[in-house]
Amino acid sequence: MDMHKLTTIAISASLFLLGCGSSTGQGHMAEAQGQDMTTKNPYYSTTDTKKLDVSLAEWKKILPADLYSVAFEKGTERPFTGKFEGAGKDGEYRCAVCGYALFDPHTKFESGTGWPSFYQPLDKERVADQADRSAGRVRDEVICARCGAHLGHVFDDGPAPTGLRYCINAVSLELE
Repeated sequence: MDMHKLTTIAISASLFLLGCGSSTGQGHMAEAQGQDMTTKNPYYSTTDTKKLDVSLAEWKKILPADLYSVAFEKGTERPFTGKFEGAGKDGEYRCAVCGYALFDPHTKFESGTGWPSFYQPLDKERVADQADRSAGRVRDEVICARCGAHLGHVFDDGPAPTGLRYCINAVSLELE
């Protein structure tokens, strides 16, 4: 591993540890203490495909602060801090908000960006994309088609066969 990447990882880890008192840190601390965040969410289902219409106030009450921030305030977690660095190739990646299956682990690839990257969703109907004009540029935002949660962005610099890179916040995903 080159020195630049090691330095980046060390800085990211330090920032993460400093941020443990923030809402992002609190969500990971609760998970580390063995609390299953999905048990408090009545809308989480691995079988229901019906589109959800839940108010932001309701989501804010039931979701961990870090997940709510990314999913409904369009936040972004720090690179190289996600729970899926080096994750295996078994199961399905699901929306952490509603449980909807989104990505096959066999489409995951190492993009070097610090966020989980996939070259395609399970099928195009599971994710929606819309124009994101924040940050002074136009990007394609990726959202869960079932609950409307912000997942990340899609770029056209991915590998074959699609040439796409779905760059997704790890906090927005669960691997089942």
